[in-house]
Amino acid sequence: MLSRAFRPMAHLSLAATLTATVALSGCQSLLNSRYNDSLPPDQGIVRVQGLTQSVVVRRNALGMPLIETTTFHDALFALGYVHASDRLSQMMSLRLMAEGRLAEMAGPGVLEMDRLMRAVNLKKSAEVLYANASPRLKRFFEVYARGVNAYLFRYRDKLPMDLAESGYRPPYWKAEDSVLVFCLLNFGLSVNLQEEISALVLAQKVGSDQLAWLLPTYPDEPLPFEEAGKLKGLALDGQLAGLSAISNATGQFADAHMLGLAASNNWAIAPQSSRSGKSLLANDTHLPLSMPSVWNFVQIRSPKYQVAGVSIAGVPAVVAGFNGKLGWGMTMVMGDNQDLFLEKVKRQGSRLYYQADGKWLPAMERQETFFIKGQRAIRETIYETRHGPLLNSVLGERKHRLQPLQLSSGYGLALQTTQFEADKTLDAFFDLSRAQSVEQAFEATREVRAMPLNIVFADAQHIGWQVTGRFPNRREGLGLLPSPGWDSRYEWDGFADPMLHPYDQDPPQGWLGTANQRTVPRGYGMQLSNSWYYPERAERIAQLAGSGKHDTASMIAMQYDQTSPFAGKLQSMFDAPGMAAPLQQAIDALPEAERAKAREALSRLLAFDGKLATNSADAALYGAFLHESARQIFLDELGPDTSPAWKALVETANSSYSAQADHLLARDDSPFWDDRSTAQKEDKPAILARSLAAAVTFAESKLGADHTSWQWGKLHSYTWASETTQLAKYMSASQRAKLNAIDGYLDRGPFPAGGDHSTLNASAYRWGQDFDTWLIPAMRIVVDFGREEPLIGLNSSGQSGNPASGHYADGIDAWLKGRYMSFPFQSKNLDKTYGTKRLLLMPGQ
Repeated sequence: MLSRAFRPMAHLSLAATLTATVALSGCQSLLNSRYNDSLPPDQGIVRVQGLTQSVVVRRNALGMPLIETTTFHDALFALGYVHASDRLSQMMSLRLMAEGRLAEMAGPGVLEMDRLMRAVNLKKSAEVLYANASPRLKRFFEVYARGVNAYLFRYRDKLPMDLAESGYRPPYWKAEDSVLVFCLLNFGLSVNLQEEISALVLAQKVGSDQLAWLLPTYPDEPLPFEEAGKLKGLALDGQLAGLSAISNATGQFADAHMLGLAASNNWAIAPQSSRSGKSLLANDTHLPLSMPSVWNFVQIRSPKYQVAGVSIAGVPAVVAGFNGKLGWGMTMVMGDNQDLFLEKVKRQGSRLYYQADGKWLPAMERQETFFIKGQRAIRETIYETRHGPLLNSVLGERKHRLQPLQLSSGYGLALQTTQFEADKTLDAFFDLSRAQSVEQAFEATREVRAMPLNIVFADAQHIGWQVTGRFPNRREGLGLLPSPGWDSRYEWDGFADPMLHPYDQDPPQGWLGTANQRTVPRGYGMQLSNSWYYPERAERIAQLAGSGKHDTASMIAMQYDQTSPFAGKLQSMFDAPGMAAPLQQAIDALPEAERAKAREALSRLLAFDGKLATNSADAALYGAFLHESARQIFLDELGPDTSPAWKALVETANSSYSAQADHLLARDDSPFWDDRSTAQKEDKPAILARSLAAAVTFAESKLGADHTSWQWGKLHSYTWASETTQLAKYMSASQRAKLNAIDGYLDRGPFPAGGDHSTLNASAYRWGQDFDTWLIPAMRIVVDFGREEPLIGLNSSGQSGNPASGHYADGIDAWLKGRYMSFPFQSKNLDKTYGTKRLLLMPGQ
């Protein structure tokens, strides 16, 4: 229930209400002064109702907090208070997004994303997780929520700019809201949904016969022709009403939050491979480039609980970090724990029916009401089959924008997930943060079911790796592509036995590491996924972790490494016995001007050292070749580059091992090598020759005629954009213009970027579309048990999400330059890091 202190949200758009501010704000200082009172103090005494004892909050040079308490109750309460003080806007938007209520704050432009999230029903997922949490953990979440609300009450009339100008008055935080944010993160880490949607878009363009060529699963895996056969004979073209809307909505969600990310590196070095004779651990989690980062650093010191690392504002937990005895970090397994099912549907009277094993069953119905800023509320029906919600019953099929057109023919598209299964995941995560050894970490992580992760952990003498999650047993099929929902052959048959979940401890090689690659051999006894990421980052970890003795410096060097093993593979392909001569012949057959460019490109790429440094001319040419080759191979079949099919191909290259990479390194017999726009039939050498020449032409158009002055960082860049800026594209032209007037206040960049999706220092861009970085290591931590203070780390943006704060963007420079912060556990070292400036939170009267 809303407090009487919170007024209803204004019926004005964010952009419209910013107009007056824009008129006043010729410079950042004016905006800062306008919203300066939205910043809480960082020293002095503040009385807070709900504390039992005094709490001290100190901050390091980047504003990362140390919370010192005498009770665990007050540690949780203060964490909620500090999270809200640093990231109130982020917390509110994450909650609204998870609830499918973002249009209440941002207006009708995000309504389709709300419809998607209502269909997915994270609220139900959160209810299941919370109901199965222990009474102890529920109390933790309730105390944390009271801390959040203490801050909300104190600053209810001094909100950050985006909340204040939107007119949205956030209701108080509930314990269940923290679980909801956790479920949002979990949903975003499910990898195969967008890939299955993209597969249907591609199938409509090229048919099921050629689809497998566009969806390779791994370099040594056969193409999924049998899986694509599930779609053979289905009238997909024109029968999948709402598919484009589903694709757009999932893409919008991915832009605003994350969805299906190939996220992160982690590795641990055993004592025998370290310089100190003690273990090391490193973790960097890859998330969309955003302002602020999803991650939030925090350190807690209380008598029975000490921990430091990264948290998510809204969730009372440190999810990767160090507790004095154990370090831990995580990456995505790339677990495929959700499937799309095509459903045969028909309307009969006032009911919708779907077919299951020859019978027509009534779809379940759920009513949802959407409140939209500046418009009237609407009420809609979401239909569900035995597999889950019909996404296209709420997305896309409309007579006009707000009036749903009920499914009447063709196929429905149902989403089945593992998110409604009961387990003790929340307790397990907390137990992990308290584990004092690798053995205790194994005990905790084996109970994590809701989220498929590679968790790597280390104590001073041991290292370990555990796969977590819940993985469906499919009767038939791989789950890579949508299945016929009317045929029980493709049903789930329970879940894989957790005893089969891969793990390892103290391997003879002296290290463990994961980077979203296929971590188990083909044919392993359970199916983790068929949507693995490119293998190059994992290969680079193996190269570097297996070489010599390691310390903190080598861990940092690995995290900032910009060498791609893919460049060497490309060179091997060019030089292969069956390719070198035909490629030279194809180059010789080009027109004279193109011939010279192709020869230069080939010569330089063969000599390229594979290091994608910002100032490298050859790296710029390499990037241009990857861009042009993708377009030369596929654009004639899937284009133009504004078409849904082309965008679907680009999207699959973001989320898993791609057709672009697969064709460059192999697939000489692919039908996509032939250019359908010409009378003759082209082969792979012919297309490669064209791509080499086109790469030089492209680089000249972007970087100039002096080929020696090209720089990768002038093509490839970072731009930190706020959530407000990211949502602007879903608003009207006039609203976007007003927001663009203050983008210098909200956003930072561009900055030159090195690396790409295949380097440990990841900076992924949309291969074949542009070179704008969209995915980065959103945080980095290193734990070196050989150091007096083992943990160091840094974030990818500032600690604060408030643009008026001095800690809004100061983390960017530290991130770019590798200036890690120490998180000391020994009392004698606290003042060196956190200084003597204190904010004292006292119990209220």
